Amino acid sequence: MKRKTKGIIIAVIIGLIGVFLIPEAYAYLTKRNYESEAIMAEDVPEGYEVATFAGGCFWCMEPPFEKLKGVAEAVSGYTGGDLENPSYEEVSGGGTGHVEAVQVYYDPEVITYEQLLDVFWRQINPTDDGGQFVDRGFQYTSAIFYHDEQQKEAAETSKQAISETGRFDEELVTPIQPAEEFYRAEEYHQNYYKNNELRYDFYRNGSGRDQYLEDMWGEDLELDLPKK
Repeated sequence: MKRKTKGIIIAVIIGLIGVFLIPEAYAYLTKRNYESEAIMAEDVPEGYEVATFAGGCFWCMEPPFEKLKGVAEAVSGYTGGDLENPSYEEVSGGGTGHVEAVQVYYDPEVITYEQLLDVFWRQINPTDDGGQFVDRGFQYTSAIFYHDEQQKEAAETSKQAISETGRFDEELVTPIQPAEEFYRAEEYHQNYYKNNELRYDFYRNGSGRDQYLEDMWGEDLELDLPKK
């Protein structure tokens, strides 16, 4: 093999290693110096309301909401546990009581909470109480966290309607519970699908999520909602 060809192959290998390992190295370095931060009321854009959903890996829960017109942002984070400012390592290791979740900031004059619920159900397996798809453990289970009585009522109505369609053979176990302190996850998790597109696609394609959703929902998977 010619020296030039060997050089090209080595460069490609190094590049691939960099794509997959550099983010992990960054995560390792930052975990000692960065804790998750509690979201405060002033962090929510003016005029927007908040919806909080857990659907397994938060990387996969950001894009379905952020692509919708009327949604300012979907923030990845942790909620439901007692430990203050938990790190990704602590939550993913289990035992903190937190789940990975997204907090969605939406303009109610453009998109309704009920429409967000319709999107949510089409991202998860609501019959799985042991995690979501390839990610196992309580920290990856699904949940709806309501912020007021109107959201609670809408969530319960939506869940009942989904159950009555007969689409699912098993009981829907996704809980509906009061919103708790929400901690914004480390920055390298935010917009992961944009900032680490190759790694995100590799993970998502191998997670089993898309295959399940396509089999379960078919042509009803995509909702007719305005996109950005």
